[in-house]
This record gives sequence, structure tokens and C-alpha cells, in this order.
Amino acid sequence: MKSQQAPLINANFLVDNVDATSAQRRLVTKRRLASLSRWLHIYLSMASFAILLFFAVTGLTLNHAERFSARQRITQIKGKVESNWIKAEDAAVDKLAIVEHLRQTHGIKGALSDFRLDESEAAVSFKGPGYAADAFINRETGEYELTETRSGLVAALNDLHKGRDTGRAWSWLIDASAVLMTLVSLTGLVLIWFVKRRRLSGLMLAGVCGLACYMIYLFLIP
Repeated sequence: MKSQQAPLINANFLVDNVDATSAQRRLVTKRRLASLSRWLHIYLSMASFAILLFFAVTGLTLNHAERFSARQRITQIKGKVESNWIKAEDAAVDKLAIVEHLRQTHGIKGALSDFRLDESEAAVSFKGPGYAADAFINRETGEYELTETRSGLVAALNDLHKGRDTGRAWSWLIDASAVLMTLVSLTGLVLIWFVKRRRLSGLMLAGVCGLACYMIYLFLIP
């Protein structure tokens, strides 16, 4: 009888041992996932702290633009470019020379946004965050009138928030900040899942806040 029961005992022992090993591996995996999520959450939060603070503050100034807006400073300047730069046929107009003359002579900022030509006039526009400059050039004489508009620091920050007239590099920064914020949010959700005491209340709070936003959109927005 003993010789017949021994294999059964050994088999049960092996099954229990496999189950224990499997449970231990799951526990180790959970701990590693929690540790990785905590590490990512902390350092991603610190990496995105400045940009998150920027978008939070400018979100407030943008939402209440009428309270934070400053008086625009408008400057009108007259000047003249070489007539041979602008008097030629449309295809031969020296656009580069004209643009560089305006930049160097008047310290124009912003990127060139438009250069339009008609029979009698050329219109050159520059745009930047909180900034605009428009020059209208007489194609016969080369004389021009430049209007420069500065909308103030808050307007510039609001344009940066919206990514308006900010260029490709700032657009990439906005994309990078969006990715960072998404990762911070997801790692936060993973972390709350491992905190048993706060798991239910934390997930319920996230759900309630999400539902509240949806209800405001559904019923309070015309």
C-alpha cells in the first residue's frame, strides 16, 4: 500500500510546488510593474512639470482673455526698397532681398507668412506669437508703409498655448508635451490600481470627474 501511495504524494507535492512558483512569479511581476509605474510617474511628472504649469496658467489666461489682455502697440513706419527689386516682372521680384531689408532695417520678428503681388503693390506679412507686421510696397517707386502690431506678453503666451504662428519646433514641443501628459495620466491609473485601500475610491473619483465633464458638455454647452 505504501509503494502505491508514494507516487500520488509526489505528484501532489509537484502540483503544489508549481502553483506556488506560479503565484510567486505573478507577485514578482506585479511588484515590478508597480515599481516601474511609480518610477515613470515620478520622473515623467518632473520632466513635464514646466510645460504642464505653462499650459495650466495659459489655459486660464486664454479662457479669460478679456481680463488679461493688454493694449496693443501699433507702430507705423515708412521706408523705401530698391526699385529694381520690386519693379520687375512677378517672377523676377527679389523677394529675399525685400524680406531681409525689412528685417534688418526695422528689426521685424516673426516668420514670413505671406508675400502677395499685384500690378501696383506688393504686400508682405510677418506673423509671430502676439506679433504681426505688414508692409505694403509701391511697385513703381519702391516706397512702403510698414505697420507693426505688438499685442503684449499675455497675448504671446496665449498664442503659444494655441500653437498659432509659432513654427514647427514649437509644434513638436506641443506634441511631446501631449505624449508626456498622457503617460503621466496612464501611469497614475496603474499606480492607483496597486493601492488596494485607495483603488476603489480613486477609480470612482476619476469616473465621476469624467462623467461630470461629459454632462457639462452634454447639457450646459449650447
